[in-house]
Amino acid sequence: MRHQKKFNHLGRKSAHRKAMLSNMAASLIIHKRIHTTVAKAKALRIYVEPLITKSKEDTTHSRRTVFSYLQSKEAVTELFREISKKIMERPGGYTRILKTGNRFGDNAEMCLIELVDYNEAMLTVKDDGKGKSTRRRRAGSKKKAGDEPEAKVTAKTETEAKQPKEAKKEVAPAKEAEAEVTPETPEEKPEV
Repeated sequence: MRHQKKFNHLGRKSAHRKAMLSNMAASLIIHKRIHTTVAKAKALRIYVEPLITKSKEDTTHSRRTVFSYLQSKEAVTELFREISKKIMERPGGYTRILKTGNRFGDNAEMCLIELVDYNEAMLTVKDDGKGKSTRRRRAGSKKKAGDEPEAKVTAKTETEAKQPKEAKKEVAPAKEAEAEVTPETPEEKPEV
């Protein structure tokens, strides 16, 4: 039984798997986005995210540790110079997997795996909105000794609010008659 064994061997021996993940990680770091199968992308995410976290601390030891995994000077340089500055505030989740459908030859699930901070289209969509949404909790209303008079005041305002509405209903048929004669734009409506 395979209890607590989540590691995907990807149908390869360990040396082949390590070399493949190393090459894919270096390509992801250099190109910021690669096209691959979903299984390989999930394995790559587990492989590359600790390396990106390691790059936040630019020391000789962390550079050598990352180089032992990547085996590419260009990828290590890119990671420590460019990427580490962009992801400094992010507490994890540096990659995104976007499924793109199935491959024609063997019907394998394909996807794009990319670095989150380098997708310009997603960043502009996020910036166009209201910005960062914050979670809010609903606070229960606390009863006070003075709540009862406020309830009476609101009851009065509600009755007062109903009276003008009834008056407006009587005026509404007259407006409809005027609308049939001359079409009005919203700017030209007379105030009642």
